[in-house]
Amino acid sequence: MRKAIQIMVESESDIKVVGMARDGEQGVEMVKELKPDCVTMDIEMPRMNGLEALEMIMRDCPTPVLMVSSITTEGAEATLEALDKGAVDFIAKTQSYVAIDITKIKEDLLKKIRAIVRHNPTKRSAFLEALKHRRDRKASMQAATDEDRVVIPAGLKQKNYSMVAIGVSTGGPPVVQYILDNLPADFPVGIVVAQHMPEAFTKAFANRLNRTSALQVKEAETGDRLTKGVVLIGRGGQHLVLNRNGTQVLAKLTTKPDDLLYFPSVDLLFSSAVATFGSQVLGVILTGMGHDGVEGLKALNAINGTILAQNEESCVVYGMPKAVVDAGIADIVTSAAQMPAVINKLVA
Repeated sequence: MRKAIQIMVESESDIKVVGMARDGEQGVEMVKELKPDCVTMDIEMPRMNGLEALEMIMRDCPTPVLMVSSITTEGAEATLEALDKGAVDFIAKTQSYVAIDITKIKEDLLKKIRAIVRHNPTKRSAFLEALKHRRDRKASMQAATDEDRVVIPAGLKQKNYSMVAIGVSTGGPPVVQYILDNLPADFPVGIVVAQHMPEAFTKAFANRLNRTSALQVKEAETGDRLTKGVVLIGRGGQHLVLNRNGTQVLAKLTTKPDDLLYFPSVDLLFSSAVATFGSQVLGVILTGMGHDGVEGLKALNAINGTILAQNEESCVVYGMPKAVVDAGIADIVTSAAQMPAVINKLVA
C-alpha cells in the first residue's frame, strides 16, 4: 500500500514523497525530521498503530494527516477516532485493489492532498486550540463559545424556524459533533445532516454522535419522521431528501439523480428542505471541498431563508462555505466554536 500511494502521488509533477515509514514509530520520527506538508497514515501498523502515532504527531509537531482507512465497521470507528484526535480527513481503501478501486483512491488522494496543503489547517490557531482542549478532555474551543459574544441581526431573531439543515464535507465530523454536543436535549426542531462520507462510515458516525450528544442521532432511513430533538444523518452512497406526508415530514433515501458528484448531495438535501419548509429552514454550510450546497442555498436565499456559513479561519478546507460567501448569500459567517450558540439563539 505504501508503494501504491507513492506511485499515485508521484505521478503528479507538483507532489513529491519525501519519505516512507514502515510503522508508526518510524513515521513519528520522520515527520519530526522531514517536516512534510502532509502525511498519509494507515491505522493498522506494527509496533505503533496509526492512532498512537497520530497523537504523538499532533502533540509534538502538528502536521496535516490524511488517514488511510479500510471500509469496515472497525475501520470506520477507528477513522472517526482519528478525526477526533486531529487527523484532517481520510481516504477509504478497499481490499480488492482492482483497477477501478485504485483509480478512485488516486483521484480522492490527490484532490484531498492539494486541498489540505493549500489550506494548511494545522497552522491555524483554531485547530491548535481544538487539539489542546481534546488533550485536556474538554470541549473543543470551549472558551470561544461565550454566548454573549454572539450578535444576531435583529431581523433574523424574529423568524420562525421549522428545521436545521447542515451540509458538510472534508474536516466535518469533529465540527458536526461539536455542534450537536452543545445543543440542548429539548432543541425545538429536527436537524438533518448531509456529510460526504462512504456508506460504511455514516452509521458509525451517527452512532458516535448519539453517544456524545443529548439529542437523538441516527442514520436516516426511508420513512423516518423529522421531529424536534432528533438528528438524521444522511447515509453514504444515497441521497437524503425530505417529503411532506400530511402533517408529517418524512425522510427518503434515493440514488436518483445518479449523475451527481456526491452521495449524499448537500444541494439535493437543501433543495428538498426548501420545497418542504420554505423560508423556515436554517441552512448551515460547514467545512469542505468544492461547492456542493451553494445551489440549494441560493434557492433558500431567494425566498428569504437564513444561511449560516463557517468562517475560513476555523475550516479545514474553505471550499463549500467560500462558495456560499462568495455568492453573497450568507446571513451570518462565524467560527465553528460559535456555531452552537448562534444556532441555539436563532432557533430556540
